[in-house]
Amino acid sequence: MTMTLSSPAFPPGGTIPKAYTCDGHNVSPPLAWSGVPPRAGALLLACEDPDVPRGVFRHWVAFDLPPSFDGLPEGAGAADSGHVFRQAVNDFGHVGYGGPCPPPGDPPHRYVFRLLALDRPLGAAVTARAPTCAEVLALARPHVIATTELVGRYGRSPRR
Repeated sequence: MTMTLSSPAFPPGGTIPKAYTCDGHNVSPPLAWSGVPPRAGALLLACEDPDVPRGVFRHWVAFDLPPSFDGLPEGAGAADSGHVFRQAVNDFGHVGYGGPCPPPGDPPHRYVFRLLALDRPLGAAVTARAPTCAEVLALARPHVIATTELVGRYGRSPRR
């Protein structure tokens, strides 16, 4: 069975609603998945913008999610909501989800939500108290056994 990732908030390739961006409530969208391999020991969820001029901008990494999870509700990326999983420091400099926020006037950016099934939890391998998204993704890379993604788009009008 192939892993799939979706959101009831936007279709694949569709526009991410304003509520999930820096122009709205800046909360993570609801996400659902299926097809997690039986041998998965943990899940990792990332959201990245590959369309920034200086490289990839990391908006969110949630890791050590139980493989029994089949999704996350809206707002699960809040830093203080008492999760059973950990979250990394995003490129905005804070723990948890930071919504799409491309420069005004840029063409819409792509936001890639990626779900990784890992052969084991990262747990103690993540020694930093507040690891960055990049650090967690690097530690996860050798443990990936399956992956899937959902791409949404968001753009902002030029400032007036």
